[in-house]
Amino acid sequence: MLRKIRQTLAVLFFTAITLLFLDFTGTVHWWLGWTAKIQFLPAVLALNVGVILLLVVLTFLFGRIYCSVICPLGVMQDIVSRISGTRKKKKFRFSYSPEKKVLRYGVLVVFVLAIVAGIGSLVALLSPYSSYGRIVQNLFAPIYQGGNNGLAYLAERADSYAFYETEVWMRSLPTFVIAAITFIIIAVLAWRNGRTYCNTVCPVGTVLGFLSRFSLMKPVIDTEKCKNCSLCTRKCKAACIDYSNHRIDYSRCVACMDCIDVCKHGAIHYRMRSKKKAASLSERPQNPDQKQIDAARRSFLSATALIVGTATLKAQEKKVDGGLAVIEDKKIPDRKTAIVPPGAQSARNFAQHCTACQLCVSVCPNSVLRPSTDLMKLMQPEMSYERGYCRPECNKCASVCPTGAISPLTIADKSAIQIGHAVWVRKNCIPLTDGVECGNCARHCPTGAIRMVVSDAANPDSPQIPVVDTERCIGCGACENLCPARPFSAIYVEGHEVHRTV
Repeated sequence: MLRKIRQTLAVLFFTAITLLFLDFTGTVHWWLGWTAKIQFLPAVLALNVGVILLLVVLTFLFGRIYCSVICPLGVMQDIVSRISGTRKKKKFRFSYSPEKKVLRYGVLVVFVLAIVAGIGSLVALLSPYSSYGRIVQNLFAPIYQGGNNGLAYLAERADSYAFYETEVWMRSLPTFVIAAITFIIIAVLAWRNGRTYCNTVCPVGTVLGFLSRFSLMKPVIDTEKCKNCSLCTRKCKAACIDYSNHRIDYSRCVACMDCIDVCKHGAIHYRMRSKKKAASLSERPQNPDQKQIDAARRSFLSATALIVGTATLKAQEKKVDGGLAVIEDKKIPDRKTAIVPPGAQSARNFAQHCTACQLCVSVCPNSVLRPSTDLMKLMQPEMSYERGYCRPECNKCASVCPTGAISPLTIADKSAIQIGHAVWVRKNCIPLTDGVECGNCARHCPTGAIRMVVSDAANPDSPQIPVVDTERCIGCGACENLCPARPFSAIYVEGHEVHRTV
């Protein structure tokens, strides 16, 4: 019964998180957006004390149920492992293995140092929630969108508008490659050995594993009933049950309940452990040296938690001309400062809090956000205006961000935030290069920050060129996107390190 309850909840959470990254309409986030905000690392970076306390209390009470129920990457591994287990003679394929302490705590140290140093690309690589988000957004979302476009095509032939087409395009080749490699590595590990990734690499699993050592409810082996048949060990995907010594490594146990379900002698129960039973049934006697090692490790992890808390506190559509000629695609201008979304407050704040989960990228309706290729900010979203511009009436990225990297904004507040300013490039401007009237940038500027003036003050009949009022410009990119000059726009947006209100 416990196993079925756990599996049902895991499927619900996994489906909800997956839909967040697949949905391109933004409607799912109204109902299921909270499932992203209760992920462990996003909650820590957002300083969401309520969620952090909830997850810590759940771990102290029931063990690592976060890893087996709420974490989508953990559930994905269970799905792959279960498929692998359907093969003949592979149902009971696991075996007990000692904890890889050096690897586990070494990765955790690197992860903490990356957070403190603000190396967002390394944090993004190791974060389980972000890794899953990238996998879905880069590998599965195009398939989902392609299926939607197929339905839209059929619906259109039936005079129905129940579906509409959406553009499928690769936002970043490096991010796609990283997502593919991550998926292959984790899938192979899960196929062969179940929860290897969770219990050797994942820093969140290491932290929660430390807390789960002290959990109130645990699987407990009854030595009087145990027949040493080894079924529990061979079924344990966390490789944490040493049946010969009747010992369970609770730092790696994810409370999946598989061992309880498979035990034919009723020797394993999920129950409250007393200190006496804990010593006699599941734990090996410890010598003084081992006790000193454990005490040192606990002190280290406590200090690590303090460091993390301190760190967080400071912390392509083709356009057609007249239906005949295909207009050349635009190229990304060489910006001195990358543009981060309204609500990010500053480039530094954004880099410190963003885990590159790609949730804002997947929900952006204007194709403005795409992953960065900068090594220090690798995969963290930045804004570019080749396919669209940041419309003043849209605030979807701010409403879905679970880490606080993009603070929630009202439409009115967003329209007053300056994330950059427009820069005019004389050599690309059509009135001067082709001798024709334009003014596209001025007509479409939502804040009226651009006006057209004659290029030669002494000649009132000279071609008109744009002049930018940098005090009124908010950096939305409408001018850059709608400029007809190719391949580089005659006007582009330069980002601001620190946002300000105009």
